[in-house]
Amino acid sequence: MHQDERWMGRALALAALAEGRTAPNPMVGAVIVADGQPIGEGHHTRAGEAHAEVAALRALRSPEAARGATLYVNLEPCCHHGRTPPCTEAILRAGIARVVVGMVDPDSRMQGQGIAQLRAAGLDVQVGVLEQEALLLNRAFVSARTRGRPHVTLKAAVTLDGRIAAADGQSRWITGPEARLAGHALRDRADAILVGSGTLLADDPALNTRAPGGRDALPVLLDSRLRCPANARVLRAGRPPLIFVGPDADLDRAEALAPARIVPLPAGEGGLDLAAALRHLAEEGVHSLLVEGGARVHRAMVGAGFADELRLFLAPKLLAGGAAWLAGPPFTLAEAPRMRFVSMERHGEDLGLRYLAAPAPHEG
Repeated sequence: MHQDERWMGRALALAALAEGRTAPNPMVGAVIVADGQPIGEGHHTRAGEAHAEVAALRALRSPEAARGATLYVNLEPCCHHGRTPPCTEAILRAGIARVVVGMVDPDSRMQGQGIAQLRAAGLDVQVGVLEQEALLLNRAFVSARTRGRPHVTLKAAVTLDGRIAAADGQSRWITGPEARLAGHALRDRADAILVGSGTLLADDPALNTRAPGGRDALPVLLDSRLRCPANARVLRAGRPPLIFVGPDADLDRAEALAPARIVPLPAGEGGLDLAAALRHLAEEGVHSLLVEGGARVHRAMVGAGFADELRLFLAPKLLAGGAAWLAGPPFTLAEAPRMRFVSMERHGEDLGLRYLAAPAPHEG
């Protein structure tokens, strides 16, 4: 393996340690290498804390150690003032000679300006090492910055024939404990978790995270008529939920649902305006959204082109009846959305399948 790829891989691994914790900022890791050896490394832990480059510089034995060294960072160093000073200034003060960058920052305040500033100061800057891996890691940040909406992941636990419940309605448990724990790990790494009113009323989900050391994502409910019961578990289990409602919602019930926040939305095809919901979430700093159902919400996301990722937990069972994880009007073969296989993991007797939305044919 080329040394640049080796150390960029380490920077990516460091960045991933904070998955689900950094929004509205990206995940960034940094490694400082001198004479072929790492001398300092760090990662951005959460918004308001030191950026990865500064954390790596602080980890040095002495400030002089960075002079003439190479800095590996998976995202372009920032050159603007935010909650923290520009990283480019810290890099120049440290005497770094070479900077290897995974990807250009899509933020409108950046988009190559940090790279240009370093090059103008005489540094050797290489861009695009493990770029696809860097883009995949920060796919949610990129979505928020370039599309104004979160990266949307659909998640479902299904049988081999695609069922999420038996014909009699029984759905606990489709998958085993290992797969359920993996599902909670997804919640831990998401900024928000969303369900529709059908799932809310049928299952009374808590929508909290029960993985060891996990934290709760923001619960989001699509409840156009505001039918959420006052004793719903989601109101007390963790973080107060955000409830999107439609024009026909009974807002007189809002006080009984405290501490939930009620956000009115325009009506959309089949219910609420999903595009407006996603824009609102992005404005609140939600970059990654995990959608756990129900089947009609999944179908609405797919039909609107918002399904960026699919995580299926596949149980070795056959039901030959019962609800499927995707409902609503069928697609024809010609119009069927395409997914690209990414990975597969085993969770006890179950399989975890991961797919990303495939580009349209004209997009390559």
